[in-house]
Amino acid sequence: MELGRRKGLNGVLSSLSLLCVILDIQLDGVLGATHVEIEQHLEMGRTLLAAGQLAEALSHYHYAVEGDSKNYLTYYKRAAVFLAMGKSKSALPDLTRAIQLKPDFLAARLQRGNILLKQGNTQEAREDFETVLQRSPDQEEAQDQLMRANELEELREDAHAAHHRGDYSTTITVLDRIVELSPWDPETRELRAECYIRLGDPRKAIQDLTPTTRLRNDNRAAFLKLSTLHYSLGEHQESLGHVRACLKLDQDDKDCLSHYKQVKKLSKQLDSAEEHIEEARYQEAIVKYESVMRTEPNVPYYTNKANERICFCLVKNKMAAKAIDICSEAHQRDLRNINILRDRAEAFILNQDYEKAVEDYQEAREFDKESNEIREGLERAQKLLKLSRKRDYYKILGVNRSANKQEIIKAYRKLAQQWHPDNFREEAEKKEAEKRFIDIVSAKEVLTDPEMRQKFDSGEDPLDPESQQGGGGGQGGQGWPFHFNPFESGGNYHFKFNH
Repeated sequence: MELGRRKGLNGVLSSLSLLCVILDIQLDGVLGATHVEIEQHLEMGRTLLAAGQLAEALSHYHYAVEGDSKNYLTYYKRAAVFLAMGKSKSALPDLTRAIQLKPDFLAARLQRGNILLKQGNTQEAREDFETVLQRSPDQEEAQDQLMRANELEELREDAHAAHHRGDYSTTITVLDRIVELSPWDPETRELRAECYIRLGDPRKAIQDLTPTTRLRNDNRAAFLKLSTLHYSLGEHQESLGHVRACLKLDQDDKDCLSHYKQVKKLSKQLDSAEEHIEEARYQEAIVKYESVMRTEPNVPYYTNKANERICFCLVKNKMAAKAIDICSEAHQRDLRNINILRDRAEAFILNQDYEKAVEDYQEAREFDKESNEIREGLERAQKLLKLSRKRDYYKILGVNRSANKQEIIKAYRKLAQQWHPDNFREEAEKKEAEKRFIDIVSAKEVLTDPEMRQKFDSGEDPLDPESQQGGGGGQGGQGWPFHFNPFESGGNYHFKFNH
């Protein structure tokens, strides 16, 4: 009975073996590509590669590799496409596989050595170049690249020595050459970025760190560093983008998460403040910028920016005295900021201090001679200064430039009653009162008429014959708005204040 069982088992095993062979043959026919199909894919890949259609060419080489995984040339050709697409990391495994399949394939070794050298892997690169030279001693490219690998190692020693003694300028000079030899080495760029930071040049540090986010897998440290650098420069949107990239790699990264919360809060406050300004809600914008300074008191850019914009808002709200204080503080922090100089000049104009307004606009003009806004502001301030030396209607009534119509009429009534000629008996006093009274009435007429007031605020006297090019009814340079002077007729003067 035992013998029968063994025979039965052997029969089953033989049948299974035969079945596996049959299935293997059938699957190979169904799933495997034929030699003709592989050649078609290779030919299409070559054609598309020559036409510059890299993505399409790559898809055909993928099919060719899947159809024949033992063909070293197919791997080599796909690696060439990867390199043409700038994907050296993807090309490296294909070159390694081609070398495994054909160890004496010198072209693949040379190409792999070149990639390894650019990545800064001098030891493995040297091995490839030396292997090529052992089989082909006269191979010039391998000789040159081997010399570069040796040079690279010597330069690294020099760079680290300079860095160790704190000579960052020399370190950068050496690293410049290293980057030429190994542009795909993230460590070199990271070290040069650190030197730029120590020398106070964050812009160049950003330029070096940006490619390292692609050269090194999961480079959260670089994304965080980029975010903090942009943040320190006041570029909160760029900072937000980089820290978000860090969190995409690991949403639980504590350092990136903490920084993200800070940047997000500040960014929201800044954006909200600017929205308020666009909507002319200046007091609300001031409150938001005060919050910005509390949120980030340690980065000078944000304090300076907040003071600059608060200065602007105070001018818009016609709060001249406070605006001058805040603008002056902001100016001390940023002496070449033409926006601050412009806004302080406008605050001085509101305060009727035209000489200082002209000085600020002139200083801003020195920093930016191309700005039409600054040029026009300077011309206006100069006109107002010239006008103030003749007749300033705001000073005549004793009101601020921001005074409303009701305040102007109230001041006019008080002064008109005070300086009415009927109040004076002496001839000299009466003549002086007439002159003052005409100025008071003229000031009231100009400042209560929106069109005339706008002209005056722009540096033009609407009652000055010279300003009006012969228009207006001036009397000896003192324009009378009603086109006649009642005091010339003599007699008593009676005015009713119907305003």
